[in-house]
Amino acid sequence: MARVTCPVLGQRVTTAEEAAAHIRPGDSVGISGFTGAGFPKAVPRALARRIGEAHERGEDFRIGLWSGASTGPAVDGALAEVHGLAKRLPYSSDPALRRLVNSGEVDYVDAHLSHSGQQAWFGFYGPLDVAVVEVTAILPNGLLVPGTSVGNNKTWLDRADKVILEVNRWLPRDLEGFHDVYYGAAVPPHRIPIQLTHPLQRIGDPYLRVDPAKVVAVVETDEPDRNSPLDAPDDSSRAMAELLVDFLRHEVSAGRMPPGLLPLQSGVGSTPNAVMEGLQHAEFEGLTSFTEVIQDGLLDLLDAGKLASLSATSFGLSPAGQQRFLDNVGSYKGRILLRSQEISNHPELVRRLGVIAINGMIEADIYGNVNSSHVMGSAIMNGIGGSGDFARNAYLNFFVSDSLAKGGLISSIVPMVSHVDHTEHDVHVLITEQGLADLRGLSPSDRADRVIAQCAHPDYRDRLRDYVARARAARPEARHTPHLLEEALGWHAAYLRDGRM
Repeated sequence: MARVTCPVLGQRVTTAEEAAAHIRPGDSVGISGFTGAGFPKAVPRALARRIGEAHERGEDFRIGLWSGASTGPAVDGALAEVHGLAKRLPYSSDPALRRLVNSGEVDYVDAHLSHSGQQAWFGFYGPLDVAVVEVTAILPNGLLVPGTSVGNNKTWLDRADKVILEVNRWLPRDLEGFHDVYYGAAVPPHRIPIQLTHPLQRIGDPYLRVDPAKVVAVVETDEPDRNSPLDAPDDSSRAMAELLVDFLRHEVSAGRMPPGLLPLQSGVGSTPNAVMEGLQHAEFEGLTSFTEVIQDGLLDLLDAGKLASLSATSFGLSPAGQQRFLDNVGSYKGRILLRSQEISNHPELVRRLGVIAINGMIEADIYGNVNSSHVMGSAIMNGIGGSGDFARNAYLNFFVSDSLAKGGLISSIVPMVSHVDHTEHDVHVLITEQGLADLRGLSPSDRADRVIAQCAHPDYRDRLRDYVARARAARPEARHTPHLLEEALGWHAAYLRDGRM
């Protein structure tokens, strides 16, 4: 069955090489893709080859790349390998690109995912020259059937001067109907409330729109998304899942949430995914989810009948999970809805729905500040992603991590985090395999005692208690959030110097 049935756009079908020729040195390029799903495959590779050839001739050829979130090796990896990127935003997880960002070669704008689309509309990033967007099909009337992610695609299609479409035959044609693209957004002072009160409520259109006059090329492909295997739940992640589930039971019994809980958000990664697995075996029924990414754990809850509805902006499945979805795509229609990330991550909606947010972290400090993006204060790992969108606005948020890293050489609970993504004011509950610290309603001094007692590994607990005691004694007039400034980051300095904290 033909995937390009629009007569006008059908005349623009061409090769990836010819399409990539529309991208010039210095262009800003908006690309589809979110957490390894829905990114274009052929045009970025053709562009990377073109950039590599230009560099061999001694020509400078680099672009700025904007996305929804992380893409795949055909985009970030290929362009990083030929040193073709000058700027990247708002999120990436590619190791080759990470090295270039941390070496200073590529400027990296690490933004909240709910901010990136609207800030492009505000003009904060400058003009968008080209959009390269993967879709499932182009209908006779020119409407676009989105693929396995929506991300910032609506914004890129609206804002770009030129548009290149990749139509991927690998995507199930049955994806039509899985999407809800909101076209009611506006810039201040013309904004109106977003009338969404349930995760599966439709407020938009099932299609993306594009001005046919802007489409300079259409490329047909047949390639799978990137799918990364998830680590199997281990004893540590199972322990954290049990702690979280028990805490939710307590909240229900205290009357602070209904028996079916509130809409769930789960961040990307093996530990949050393991928490979702833990909910399969709990008594909660009729669950809902308002999140960014659909990982295997959420698919498992759907298949088990525990989860009634699921709203996200993208898939992020393992190879096995991806195949399960493809084999049963029809059974998920009406239970899964993919939205633009400006809606999936919208603070107004997260707060209205009362989302329960579960995200990973790199480290937390004794007062509850969380670092989710930087290693040893200076080197970016991936970025803040959507964790801030959900954590600050959630009804209840959890940050989860093993208490140790690098085989025990690093403590995930430290006197002071080396980089702050989520301040103590926004963090409700910390969980490690050691225990759970509910920080709601506590003073900084009480938080420190609870975090150390409940979350720190025994190998580091006495040192943390000693730090707090000496900090309290050092300045009797400044005991609200006591620190020894000359030691606060000493654990990180010791690791950089000696290889252990």
